Amino acid sequence: MKQPINVMEKGQRALKALNSLGAYLGKSPVEQSLLHLLYFRVSQINGCAFCLDMHSKDLLAEGENPQRLFVLDAWREAPFYSERERAALAWAEALTRLNGSHIDEAIYEQTLQQFSEEELIDLTFAVIAINSYNRVNIAFPNPAAVGMYTPGMFANHQ
Repeated sequence: MKQPINVMEKGQRALKALNSLGAYLGKSPVEQSLLHLLYFRVSQINGCAFCLDMHSKDLLAEGENPQRLFVLDAWREAPFYSERERAALAWAEALTRLNGSHIDEAIYEQTLQQFSEEELIDLTFAVIAINSYNRVNIAFPNPAAVGMYTPGMFANHQ
């Protein structure tokens, strides 16, 4: 059995760089609730238990309707998401599930109908950030940490 690496302890310099991206996104003109929804959806795709626990708790603490989280994996068929949310979710999925090609033109156009260019850049970096966090947590799993998160726990790390 491999010896687990405590990335929170040993990877402080690397995490600080990644956390600075999170701090930037904390000031984005894109609604924080929407960014958390994207973080949750991307974490579903990537199967990151720690991030799913964290972002579900953040969303619920912000007043998110639990029903929207329960069916987020099937957001295309569910009636409770706005056009703006749908565009952001499609964009996040396309960036997370790269197929060795550019983003589909229809998804790009749909997203630009809902977001300014600045917001689209921020959405893109939000997807990059959560994919990075997911991959760190998957590379260096800490099953004991899943379930231990409390909303706002990492606010001082940004």
